[in-house]
Amino acid sequence: MTATVLDIINKKGSKIYSVDVNDTAFYALELMADKDIGCVAVLEEGRVVGLFTERDYARKVILRGRSSKETTVDKLMSTDILYVTPDERVDNCMALMTTKKTRYLLVLDGDKLMGIISIGDVLAQVISDCKFTVRELEKYISGDFGS
Repeated sequence: MTATVLDIINKKGSKIYSVDVNDTAFYALELMADKDIGCVAVLEEGRVVGLFTERDYARKVILRGRSSKETTVDKLMSTDILYVTPDERVDNCMALMTTKKTRYLLVLDGDKLMGIISIGDVLAQVISDCKFTVRELEKYISGDFGS
């Protein structure tokens, strides 16, 4: 079984959380806390231009003495973001995230933002795939091929 990013998106649901480039870091953090998520896409005129994460907040607001209520996300967001397509294999996502040391990947279908996947989403899918493989091997070993 070779899972794809679309499999993860389908499990998570299609809700995508985003903020505008002119929104404050405080607003973005409130949204992230309310939705129990670690990042939001940053949009400008409906197009993805960045990603704002808890790590961006910690390193670019707190450590630099900025105010989250006055600083807009366009000054804090990561613009060198990575993305994958819905048909990308999950194992390739894990390799990309590990190599690039990132916790999030945007999922784009052309210019359309389909979602954001996290390293946790990827690991959950890998574990699920491993469990499936183990069950199938157990059936094979026991001679229970099903009907």
